[in-house]
Amino acid sequence: MEKEIYVIGHKNPDTDSVASAIAYARLKRELGEERVTAAMAGGLNPQTTWLLSRLGIKAPLYLADVHPKVRDVIQRTPVTVQEAAPLLTALELFHHHGIRILPVLDQRGAPTGVIPLLKIAERSLATGPASLRLVTASLDSLAACLEASFLAGSGEAAVETLHLFVGAMAEESFNAKIAGFDPVNLVVVTGDRRSIQLSAIERGVRLLVVTGGLAVDEEVVRLAAENGVALLSTPLDTAATVSRARLATPAGHLAEPGFESVTVGAPLGRLREKLLHSGETAVLVLEEDGTLAGVATKSSLFAPLPYALILVDHNELSQSVPGAEDLEILEVVDHHKLGNPPTSNPIPFITAPVGSTCTIVASLYEEHRVTPPSDIAALLLAGILSDTVILKSPTTTGRDRDAVSRLAALAGLDWQAFGAEIFAASGALSGYGSPDRVVVSDFKLFNQGEIRFGVGQVEVFGFAEFEEMKADLRGALASLREKEGLEVAGLMVTDISSESTMFLMEGGQGYSRFMGYPQPEPQVFEMKGVMSRKKQLVPHLIKVLGGR
Repeated sequence: MEKEIYVIGHKNPDTDSVASAIAYARLKRELGEERVTAAMAGGLNPQTTWLLSRLGIKAPLYLADVHPKVRDVIQRTPVTVQEAAPLLTALELFHHHGIRILPVLDQRGAPTGVIPLLKIAERSLATGPASLRLVTASLDSLAACLEASFLAGSGEAAVETLHLFVGAMAEESFNAKIAGFDPVNLVVVTGDRRSIQLSAIERGVRLLVVTGGLAVDEEVVRLAAENGVALLSTPLDTAATVSRARLATPAGHLAEPGFESVTVGAPLGRLREKLLHSGETAVLVLEEDGTLAGVATKSSLFAPLPYALILVDHNELSQSVPGAEDLEILEVVDHHKLGNPPTSNPIPFITAPVGSTCTIVASLYEEHRVTPPSDIAALLLAGILSDTVILKSPTTTGRDRDAVSRLAALAGLDWQAFGAEIFAASGALSGYGSPDRVVVSDFKLFNQGEIRFGVGQVEVFGFAEFEEMKADLRGALASLREKEGLEVAGLMVTDISSESTMFLMEGGQGYSRFMGYPQPEPQVFEMKGVMSRKKQLVPHLIKVLGGR
C-alpha cells in the first residue's frame, strides 16, 4: 500500500514554515508523487492567514498530532460468526482461516463474546458416553446444522440441553434404552423404522429426526403434530446426523463474554499494552458505535504505518508535530542548526545556512527544472521576505537575494512593495486576538545542556502597542513557561522600521546580569540591531545560560 506523505513544518508555524510545506508538496506532486499533502502542526498566525487569502491558496491540512492510532494497523476484514450460527460454522471458519480466536457478533455487528480455538479443542476431546450423548442446541440451530426441514412443529431459538439416542435396534431394546430419561429432553435419530418413529412419538420426545431423506408416512407426521413432537427430515445419513447434531450448539452459547477491546481511535500504544501485558492473544478493535472493526494480534504491531513525514523548516523532534517520533521521516528540508533525530534508513537531508527554508525549496524547483506557477512563486517569495524581514535580517545571504529576484519576476511582483504589504497587514499585536496567541504564534523550544528554554518572535511597526500590552504579554509568557516546564520563556518583539528588538523574558533572573543589553525595566531588554532569533538571540542565550 502506498503511503500518504505529509510535508509539515514546526509547531506554532510561521509563514516560512507554511509556505515551504505547501510549495514542496506541490513540487513533489509535479514530480509524480501523487499522495503528498501539505500539512501544518498548529494554527495560522495573522501574517500567514492574510498571505494565503491574498494569494488565493488553501491552507494546509491541520494535524494536531500524528501519533499512530489502532485504525492504522488493523485489517477491516475480520473473520466472525453470528451468535445464532451453529458450532459447525465456527469450526469451518477456524479450519479455513487458521485463526486462534473467533469473535461472535449480534445482529448489529457488535461482539458479544469470543470463541478461543482452545475451547473448541477441549469440547472436541469429550469421550465419555454421557458427554458424547449430550446436545446443547436450539431447534433452529439443529435444523440449520442438519440441513433439515420441519415436517411437524417449528423452530425455536431457545437453547436446550438434550440427550441424543439413535433408533437402530429393535423396538423393545430401544424402549429399554431410553426408559430412564425424561422424554421432553430426548432427541431420537432414526431412519425409516416406522415402529421406532411411532414409539418415540408415543413417548412424547422433544425431537424426532428421520435421516437419509427417506419418506415419512403422513400418519407419523400427523401423530407427531398431535403429540407436540418436533419432526425433522434431513438428507444426511445417520452417522453424519449424529456427528453434526453435536455441532449444533449456537456460537453465542459458547462465546466467552470477557474479552479485551480498544476503539479504532485509541493510540497504538494502548493496543501494545493490552497485547503485551493482558495475557490475551488477540484484542477486538471496535468502531466508535461499538461494532467490530477488526481483530488485532501481536503481528498487528509490526504492520507498516500508512503515512510518513517530510519535515520542513525544522529538524528537531521537540519542534515537530506530536507523534513524529513514531513515524518514518522520509526527508528533511531546513535552514536551522542540526538537532535531528536518528533514522533507520538513509534519507535526503537538505540544509543550507540561508535566511529561509523557502530559498532552499525554490532551488529544488530549479534543480528539477520545474517552473513554479505564479501563486507558488509569490508564496515562496513571501516566505523568504518574512523570514529575512524583507532581506534586512543578518541571516540574509546572497542565495536569498537571488531567489527573491527570480521569484519576484515569476510572480510579477515588486518584492520591496510586496514585503512592505506583508508586514503592514500583520504588524499589529492586536491582530493576534489575545496575548496568549501573540506569545505562541512562533514559539520554539531549545536546550542548553539540561536547561530548556523557549523563544517566540513577532514583527511590529513601532513599540507603542507592545508598551500597552507588556503586562499581559508577561502573564502569557509566565503561563507558557510553567506549562512547558522551562527555565526561561522569552518573546522577541522586533520593530521592522528601527531594526531593533524588545526582548521580554520570564524566568532566569539569575542570568539577567549576563545578558549585556540595556534594561529599561526588570526582565525587559532593549536590543538594537537584533532581528534574528536563529543567528543572534538564541546563540547569545545559549552562551548566557551555559555560563560562557
